[in-house]
Amino acid sequence: MNAQEKRIYEAKAKVLKALAHPTRLWMAEQLGNGERCVCEFVDEIGADFSTISKHLSVLKQAGIVEDDKRGKQVFYRLKVPCVLSFMSCVEAVIESQVRTQAALIA
Repeated sequence: MNAQEKRIYEAKAKVLKALAHPTRLWMAEQLGNGERCVCEFVDEIGADFSTISKHLSVLKQAGIVEDDKRGKQVFYRLKVPCVLSFMSCVEAVIESQVRTQAALIA
């Protein structure tokens, strides 16, 4: 692997690492339905603003979401909605694993 390829794989890993936390993954999927205010996530997740903001910051630094400040509120939306297409592939992997394990038990 040359230096340029390594940088590309590191960038890909950064995106995957950002999505590798259950809360951030859930947040990204929720943003697939449209933009959301930080306060909505606080209410739905039951975490404080600081924790939610840190999760959103990780997603933003990875290039997954972007924000829009409106007065004191900050709204987030997916920057690249196609990231959710990857989730259907992940679900297919999980379903395949379940079928394989079920076949082993039967």
